[in-house]
Order: sequence, then structure tokens, then C-alpha cells
Amino acid sequence: MESQESQGGREGREGPSRGKFSVSLAAVVLFGTAVAWGLIDRYHDRPPWATDIAYEGGYLQAVRIAKWRALRDGECAEMERTGLGGDRAAHDPGAWVAGCLDGAAGRPSRNQGVVR
Repeated sequence: MESQESQGGREGREGPSRGKFSVSLAAVVLFGTAVAWGLIDRYHDRPPWATDIAYEGGYLQAVRIAKWRALRDGECAEMERTGLGGDRAAHDPGAWVAGCLDGAAGRPSRNQGVVR
């Protein structure tokens, strides 16, 4: 019995040829690079869900403060203006203040129970 290699054929090798595999791999890499480039170009340093992050950041900060004392009128906007909202408030200051107001008033988070 002769081995498959000595028969001169490719009977023992499965899958596409090396040329087809290389071309397919290159196409996948180029497509992935194009998608990543497009996402980076569209969102820059701001994640697509930044408004939700800002709202929840304000909401949680107000809930934590409200456990110890009541927030004064206008304190949420004042905290955002003075930089106490941190990086989360920088994404969407209006959403951060809205979350802070909801948390201070004892309302449930607008994103509670939302699965995205």
C-alpha cells in the first residue's frame, strides 16, 4: 500500500487551498479594520451609550447623597458645573443632571429594567 503523499494527490488534506484561505483571511481582516475605523470615526472617545452612562452616574450619586441628607434646590446642576459629576457627566451633562434630579426625588431610574 502506498501512502497518500506518495500518490501525488492532496487526498489527505482537508479544507480550502492555501490561496483561497489566504484571500479569505485577508478579506476578513480588511472588513474588520474598516468596521473598527468606522466606529472610531463616528464615536471618537464617546461610547454609543454615553447618555445612559451619564444619567446613571447622576442618579447613583444623588441616591448616595440622599441617604445622608436631602439635596438642595439646584444642587445637582451646581455639582455638575463644579466638576463633581466626573467623567460620566462630561459625556452628557444634561442627562447627568436629569439622573441626579430623579435620584434626589426618589423616583426610579428611567433605565431600570431596560435590557438593550
